[in-house]
Formats: sequence, structure tokens, C-alpha cells
Amino acid sequence: MQVDPSRDKDHSFARLCDLKSHVTLKITSLEGNIPRKSYTESLRESDLLYAGLQHDGPSDLYITCQLWANGIQYTLPFRTAWKDFPRGYTWNQTIVLPITYPSLLLNSHITFTIWDCHGSGKAVPVGGTTMSLFTSKRTLKRGQQRLFVHRDVEADAKPNSSTPSELDGESEDEMGRLERLVKDFDRGDIVKIDWLDRLAFRQIEKAHAAESSKSDKLYLYVDLPKFDFPVVFSEQESSIPLPPAPIPHPLPQNQQQISGVPHHLLSSDPYLWRTYDPDAWRENPVEIKHRKLLRSQRLGDEGRDLKPGPAERDRLNEIFRLPPTASLSALDKDLLWKFRFSLSRSPRSLTKFLKCVTWSDPVEAKQAVEKLLPLWGQEVGMDDALELLGPGFTDKRVRAFAVKRLERADDEELMLYLLQLVQALKFDLMTSMSDSLRASRSHRKRDIVTTLDEGDSGLSQFLIDRSVANPILGTSFHWYLMIECDASQPAGKMYAKVAFKFQTRLSETSDGTAQRDVLRRQGQLVEALSARSRDIRASKDSRSKKIEKLKTFLGDSKHNLSPLPVPLPLPLNARISVTSVTPDKSSVFKSNLLPLLIWFETTDFNRSTEEDSSPETPISITPDYPIIFKNGDDLRQDQLVIQLFTLMDRLLRKENLDLRLSPYSVLATSKSEGMVQFVPSKSLAAIMAEFGSLQNYLRQEHADDGALGSYGIESGVMDTFVRSCAGYSVLTYILGVGDRHLDNLMLAPDGHFFHVDFGYILGRDPKPYPPPVKVCKEMVDAMGGAQSSHYGRFQSLCYTAFIGLRKNANLILNLVALMVDAGIQDIQSEPDKAVWKVQEKFMLDLSEEDAIKQFEALLNDTSYLTIVFDKFHDLAQYLRD
Repeated sequence: MQVDPSRDKDHSFARLCDLKSHVTLKITSLEGNIPRKSYTESLRESDLLYAGLQHDGPSDLYITCQLWANGIQYTLPFRTAWKDFPRGYTWNQTIVLPITYPSLLLNSHITFTIWDCHGSGKAVPVGGTTMSLFTSKRTLKRGQQRLFVHRDVEADAKPNSSTPSELDGESEDEMGRLERLVKDFDRGDIVKIDWLDRLAFRQIEKAHAAESSKSDKLYLYVDLPKFDFPVVFSEQESSIPLPPAPIPHPLPQNQQQISGVPHHLLSSDPYLWRTYDPDAWRENPVEIKHRKLLRSQRLGDEGRDLKPGPAERDRLNEIFRLPPTASLSALDKDLLWKFRFSLSRSPRSLTKFLKCVTWSDPVEAKQAVEKLLPLWGQEVGMDDALELLGPGFTDKRVRAFAVKRLERADDEELMLYLLQLVQALKFDLMTSMSDSLRASRSHRKRDIVTTLDEGDSGLSQFLIDRSVANPILGTSFHWYLMIECDASQPAGKMYAKVAFKFQTRLSETSDGTAQRDVLRRQGQLVEALSARSRDIRASKDSRSKKIEKLKTFLGDSKHNLSPLPVPLPLPLNARISVTSVTPDKSSVFKSNLLPLLIWFETTDFNRSTEEDSSPETPISITPDYPIIFKNGDDLRQDQLVIQLFTLMDRLLRKENLDLRLSPYSVLATSKSEGMVQFVPSKSLAAIMAEFGSLQNYLRQEHADDGALGSYGIESGVMDTFVRSCAGYSVLTYILGVGDRHLDNLMLAPDGHFFHVDFGYILGRDPKPYPPPVKVCKEMVDAMGGAQSSHYGRFQSLCYTAFIGLRKNANLILNLVALMVDAGIQDIQSEPDKAVWKVQEKFMLDLSEEDAIKQFEALLNDTSYLTIVFDKFHDLAQYLRD
């Protein structure tokens, strides 16, 4: 064989992502000096090694192989079949792994372990080796591989394997050199001369036999597919179409070609290989310098009287209408800065203006905060104020301006946003820590608490002041803080600091001291219920026995629950003061977590009309207030959903649209337990099983033979049913509530329809192809069918509610954005997409007319698979019961 020095290197290649076949290899043979001992030489167990069990000669070795990557196994182990070895260890067995080539990672490797029998049913490793599937040049290995075997150990699958198939630093032996030349010959890199090739291969075989007999090393030979071209590691490109890069100015004619390729083909040529550029998202330094020079000339008051023209005004209005998630282009930022003095005439412009400011420039930032920000005065909306408290705005002066806007809100409105405002304290900490990082460069050390004091926007002090003044607000504030005081989290110390300040402020007055005592007793109540819930879950008694033990515990006077020493406002709803637990009515549910049903006797069930209209008030006013106490379940996601339902109900009421929504109260007292208000009602599944239809159920307590248009049901009850169905259909659509079935759709006797159990939101659903708007057949039948006047009214109410909430989309989106770091399960799975998923529901890119048409199509899109899955769910519930 002669090497052809004149042959050009082959630059053709294939991409790994284009290979659609499964990973295939052939275990060929094992070469080297393996000690052989006769079975009859000795009966000692140690002498059975490499000897076989029943005969002299070669042992019955077998090989296991397995695919790994990053220390994780990607296939089950494969084992070679039994084979008789008369002379040498040759398997020639092909193995096809259940994984395709595009699924391989760059650090994928296969482990090979050679085993020998070591007594009955036992095996010991003869040796092991780990072969990487890719070379250092990121190409897939091909052809025959000679793998060095490490004796007496199993193959090591770790990323830095202790059993590599190639030893670094070891000089190539004669057989390695010859086999490398054979590979070059097979690829055509060596000129073929028949008579000389026959002689050469005969000499190679002799050299191979001689080397194997005298070498004490073991080598495993494995054949990989011989591809015609090198296969380069390449992942499949995204199927999401990318927008073409805009060309601001046409290229001159003499620059229309680059290296002979027309410019318009650079993005459409299918043979060009697109690569990821990590700097593509960074701002052009030339543009940064240009903007800095341009704005440095406009930092004075020269542009104070500058007014936008018609085209510029239209573009500015388009920018003001952009959702909070939209990013501004450099041209848009320059346009906003150019007319910055006149922007305050539009109240919706503040957040967009602040996004155009270069905060790294202290001169520009100073003018924005000291001269321009005060121009907006008191005209800032609550949605904009909440956006300024989010992670996108880190200047504490801007955040302090937002806190000033919050001071105008009354306590009822503040309660609607309190959950998010407590989360916004984290972003105050982020702002403070960035200031601390800059200070550390000046060799000043600060801890988190000191940092918070120096960088606080005033939000924590504002919340403390309002919570001290209003015990109802203070109760929610206290419990929202408690769940965040986790020492393992970076913000845990900060929340503990705020909680300590709150308790200190309470102790300064007699009323505050009484409120501290209430919070302490609430904690004792939660702890008592938590301990009892844990005991019941751990008990192996029957459910009836567990209920009996619960009633005994609640009725025991030493536990001070029946009655309570003094009335106690409930942590779940501080408007409700309870005097005693009712043991006889309390029970244990049948579900897996065995939640407790606790009935409380109340003192102030005759509340005023104003309180009755509050979102926190239960559906029916009774002397009893039942709650469900859950242990082992994270209720923070349910708490968020109910809070947003309550907010959206208030927004619709402002639009004079009362949909008779009834959001029940939810409070997460820790990350694994909490309280839920129990509303006397039945699931649609139970109603259908017992009454046959929803109409029969409503007629049980609210029959009216004269109400022909309401099918014998009181007109007010039917009106409540239609309105609440419309409201919850729209609300669950906006939040993407999933896993809807007849067991978590509830109906109260007075016609209030509502949803429970929000384990899936933001589009997640365990069932395939769920309808975007959940309107089940049972709901439509109760209205009289799809052609009835009630169903037509239901549709009209849905459209009105959707448009009403769409007008307040920014407020809802900003509230969701503030919860991105709150540990909510379905937000945490894709935090960068959470706000976008809600925004998509509002169809903000469409006109109002087109959005209504699109929503109408979604409302009429009934998935027949939903009916099938509801039947399967009912069957599963029946079998479980």
C-alpha cells in the first residue's frame, strides 16, 4: 500500500441531524493474552476465573454494552448471546440501540464490560472500556475501533471515565499503526495496487498474531458503520421561522455580491449552514455610541417645545398601546426620548418612556428622574405603578414614585394586589444588591439587611403602615410574609426583617398589641390543625375511625377549640370571627391527602350590605363557616388563581357587569399546607348521578311552576346560573386553567356555578386536545340547549366579559409578571413564557372586532374528546371508590 500524497483532502461531510437510522454497532472480537485455567486443576473458587464451568479451554465470556451521556444512562444494557469459542473470542454480533443518531449528545459514549462466570449464577468482570462516539473534531467515529480494555474492572460511565478506550500519553504500538493504515486504505486515502496489497495484508495478519501472543494487553474490536463522508455533530434547527433581518438601506450596486453570491440568496440558499451567534442579541456598540452622542446634545431643555407630527404621533400611540412584555427598538427609544417633554400628556406613556432611558448614563438618568418623572404627577394608572415595581425597573427612585401612586389606593383595592406587592419586595432586594455590588468595589461590606435599608423604595414601610392601620389587611400581609421567610432562599432574611419590623410596629400601640395576640393565636390554630392532619394521614385506621378521632380531638376542652377562649378572626378571612369549632359537623374527605373539613361557629354573620358584596364574603351568609384544611398540598397556585378571579370580578363590576362570580377564599399557610373555604355545593358529576340533570337539581329548592321561560326554575336562580357560567368560562380561558372535568365543576343550590382545583394553569392539561373554553354539554343542556335564549344570553355575556377584561390586560399581565419568582408550580416550569401565555389569550395584536370573532370561534370549538375523557374520569373515580 502506498500513500497518495497528491490526493486532495475531502471537504464533503454529512450532518448528524440528517441521519434518521438507529445507532448500530457490531461487537467483533477480543484480542490479547487471557490466562486460561482448567476446571479440574483446582476446586478453589478463585481458580474458576476465566476457566469456564464444565470444561477446559476458553471460558464462556459475554459482553454487556450500554449508551450513556452526562452520567445518565440512555438505554438499557445489551448482552451478547452465548457462543461457543473453540479457539478465540469472536462474537460478530450486531447490536441496534433504540435511539437514533440525531438524539445523540456530543459527549455520548458506550460502555463495554466483559464478564466471566464465577461460580453458580455469579459473574466477575474480565475488563471494561468506555468508547466515545465522537472524535475531538466533533465527527462521528466510523469503521473498526480498537478499544483498550482495563483488566478486572467494570466500564466507568462517568464523564471523566477511568476506563477510556484510548490512553492519553501512550505511544502507538505496531498493531495500532497498521490498523490506522488499514482504515486509510478502506477510505481510499491509499492507492490500491492488487499484488502489493495482498502481500501487505498477509504480513499484517502475521504481525497481528505475533503481537497478540506476546502482549499482556486486552483489546476489544468493535465495528461502527462506514459512512461515505465524515458525519459532523449538528443539532436539528428550530422549526420556528425566524423573521428576516431588516436592511435599513439598500446596498450599493457594487456591493450586491459577496464572494460571487448574490446578496438576496444569503438568507435563502438551502446549502448555507446557519450557526448560532451568542452576540447576535447584543446591542450594536456603534449604535450605542451614536445614541449617546445624539442624546448628549439633547440633555438640555432645547426640546421642551418640540411637538410630534402626525406620523410621529401615530407611531407614539402605537408604542403606548404595546403590552408590558413588548421590547422597544432603538428607533422607538430615540423617538420617545426626542419628544420626552410632551409625553406626559398621555398617562399611558410613562412606562414606555422609562424603558427608553439609558440608566447606565448618570446624566441621562438624573434628568429622567428629577425633571421628567414628576411631569406625570398623579395621572399614573395602577397597572403602570405595578409594572414599575417589577424586575424591569431597578432604579429605586422610579420604584419610590410607584409607591407614591399606591398610597392613593384604598384598603379594599390594596387587598387585591397585596399578594403581588409582597412579591415585589424581592425586586427591591435585587435593586439593593446591585447597589451593594457597586459599593463592594469601593471596599464597603454590607449584609442583605443593611443593603435593604439603604436601597428600599419605601414599599415595605408603606405596606407595614397600612397593615398596622387595618387588621384585616394586616392578617393577610402577615401570612403572605410567613410563607416567604425561608432561610434557605436569598430573600428569606429580607422577608424576616420586614416581618420583624411589622411585629415591632404592632407592639407600639394597644390596638397593635391586641392584633399581635390575634396573629399568635392564629398561628396556634394552624399548628394544631396541621399536627392533627399529619397524624390522620399517617394513621392506618379506617376513614370512619379517623373521623371519630378528629371529632374527639376537636371536642376535647383541653385543646381550647370547642369553644375558643375568645373570638378569633380566621387567617383565611379576617372578616369572619369564630367562637368555636363544631365537632359533630367536622369530617375527613376521602381523597388521597385526607383533608379535614372543619366547621366553625361565627359571631358576625349578620354583616352589612357593603361587606356582603366583598369578594372575600362567602356565597351564603350562615352562622357557620366551614373550611378545608389541607396538609401535603401546595396551595399557592390555587391562591393566585382565586386572587386573580377576585380581581377580574371587580374589574367587570366597574364595567357594570355582574356575573355573580363567587371566588372562595384560599390561604397557603406554608409551602405544603393551607386553608380553603368550603362552599356547600355539589359537583356536576354527583348532580348528574343523583338527579339526572342540572335543571332537576336547581328545581329541588327553587322550583317555580310559573317560570316557563326558566324551565320551572326561579328566574333569579337561572339568571345566576347563566351569568356565573359565562364568567367562569371567560376567566378560566384567560388563565388557561386545565384538567377540567365534571368533578371539579361545582354548582350551589342557588344557581352559583364555579370551578375548584387549579392544579393546571397557563395551558397545561393532562388530557390531549382540551378545548380553550370549557363549556360542557351539561351546562348547555341546563340552559335549554344551544338554540335557547338563555344560551344566546350566555354567549353575549361571554363576549362582553372578554372585552371588559381585555381593556385591563396590562393590569392582569403585570400582576402575573410579579409572580414569576413566587415558586408557583406552573409558572416556575416556564417562567419566561408565563406572562406571554396569558397575553396570548387577550389577542392584543387584533382589533376589538377581530378579537371578538376569534373568541366566538373558540367558544364554539367543543372538543368531542372532552366528553370521552370525562367518561373515563368518571369510571376511574368509580373504581377508586
